Amino acid sequence: MIESMYQVLRPSQSLWVPLRGCRYHVRQWGTATPGTTPLVLAHGWMDVAASWQFMVDALSEAFVSQRPIIAMDWRGYGLTEAPTTDSYWFPDYLADLDALLDALYPGQSIDLVGHSMGGNVVMMYGGTRPERIRRLVNLEGFGMAATQSAQAPSRMAQWLDELQAQRAGDNALKPYPDAEGVAARLMKTNARLDPDKAEWLAQHWARPGPDGQWRILGDSAHKVINPYLFHVEEALAMYGRISAPVLVVEASDDSLSQFWKGRYTLAEFHERIKSVPQLEKAVIQDAGHMLHHDQPQALAAALEKFMA
Repeated sequence: MIESMYQVLRPSQSLWVPLRGCRYHVRQWGTATPGTTPLVLAHGWMDVAASWQFMVDALSEAFVSQRPIIAMDWRGYGLTEAPTTDSYWFPDYLADLDALLDALYPGQSIDLVGHSMGGNVVMMYGGTRPERIRRLVNLEGFGMAATQSAQAPSRMAQWLDELQAQRAGDNALKPYPDAEGVAARLMKTNARLDPDKAEWLAQHWARPGPDGQWRILGDSAHKVINPYLFHVEEALAMYGRISAPVLVVEASDDSLSQFWKGRYTLAEFHERIKSVPQLEKAVIQDAGHMLHHDQPQALAAALEKFMA
């Protein structure tokens, strides 16, 4: 038993926004005041909006008091509805973000931060809607390994195979007996995650079902591979259209190489982001891929400095 759970310094409020056929859940810290620039936070794959709480708590009062801060649960994650689908499409994240900004901040420019998959989304969005972004921050959003056209048939076949597995229930996410089991899973994935934070996050990352088992708040269809190939030249074209200053933040642990096992390297990513017109880079020390959990104070300081 974990003796004490993480104590939130800045509680969030929940907003519910109908977007493109989904009832979106949005967490908001602070209040909107005229003339301020909202800060929008986009989480990564198999994560939730509550994941940002530690970083939000680490921000200075002067920074938080100047702007509203929101984080959405992407479709099929957290408390946002899962659409009726057996696979998810990357462009939907951009369309959902666009619709959310139109609903909450019409005609306003924003500061936009994304982690991992969310980092990929915000980079693509920044090149598609450059006029909407004042400052853009990409946390460990590396994109994907380069592909070749010859991979298309096997990639499409893999997608069909995974859809079959999804229909058969073979993709179902593992349940956990209780919240402590979820917290243990989070700490197994990230050895730096403090037990009190893991216990708090488990309450938002999963929920108990009618059978008492705790299940992750993520649609298992997110595990199905995208049937289309990743084309580097398309990503570079998007990067080149970003007009806002961009801060790319990496963890000191090279999570990119750990994941791709040499098929895609940090050097390749650094070469790609040379296409970004206004680029700054930062490294958070003693941190892994979940750097907003590992070093929220250092990350908050980097964001405040960049957005000043």
